[in-house]
Amino acid sequence: MAERLFLRLDDDPLHGPESGVPAGTLRAFPVEAALRGHVSHVMLYRESFADGHEVHERVLPDGAVRLVFNFGDAPSVGDEPGQAVEAIGASTTPVVVRMRRKVEGLSVTLRPGAAAALLGLPAGEIGGTAVHLDALWHGEGAELLERMLDEQDDAARVALLQAVLQCRLRDGNPGGSAGNAGAMHAAQLIADSGGRRPLREVAAAVGVGERRLQQLFHAHVGLSPRAWSRLARMHGCLRALRLQSSPAWAEVALEGGFYDQSHLVNEFRALCGVTPTEFLDQAVSGSSNTAG
Repeated sequence: MAERLFLRLDDDPLHGPESGVPAGTLRAFPVEAALRGHVSHVMLYRESFADGHEVHERVLPDGAVRLVFNFGDAPSVGDEPGQAVEAIGASTTPVVVRMRRKVEGLSVTLRPGAAAALLGLPAGEIGGTAVHLDALWHGEGAELLERMLDEQDDAARVALLQAVLQCRLRDGNPGGSAGNAGAMHAAQLIADSGGRRPLREVAAAVGVGERRLQQLFHAHVGLSPRAWSRLARMHGCLRALRLQSSPAWAEVALEGGFYDQSHLVNEFRALCGVTPTEFLDQAVSGSSNTAG
């Protein structure tokens, strides 16, 4: 059994895709102009494994909501079987994904605020979970998957997928745009500050109180503002670590906005499932292909 990390850095909303998977496994497609306010990335992934071989991939959280359409063998989490089509809610918890045989599909990364418009419910309703898309799209998720499988190539599949997403936006699904702009602005302010900006300042900047800010984040981001801040701070630290081969952890902690080294270690364990040293060892060693 092989193990590796999957890490997204510089991604929207916590800033672009980087990963520890082999080169050529991921392919990004341009997002149509009509979708750019709701979708940050459309990514194709394709990888095959030898019979009887299983790879465990630790996926670090980035706070995004995703739609996933599996054309091959759906990856599974723990003992739960994978789903052919699913909506994956925002989370602060790393997950270990089990992959075998042929893994192939499309992943759509939504911007903060897009879940209500595209899924028809508040983002917080699926936070930390993976829901079969048919439960939200009334059977249309599996139907779309079948239609994509009938297309002749990857570009045609992506074009069909984006056309369907545009239709859903035009149809004006319940829970749409109210508060979306405020939530997106607040999420960006927090991300740009590396999670260091006080939440009372963020609330004031978007013209709401802290209680209303909590409500906006639940509806449109799927996490609390404090959880979003924790992820922003951690991802800032991970970006900094790419530039350091032998970091001084006490300095990394203070420069990253952590109280002290102990706080950094505890946050690493909670958000990444490993200590900072273990993370760096995996990133450097051949046991992980984490991007650098």
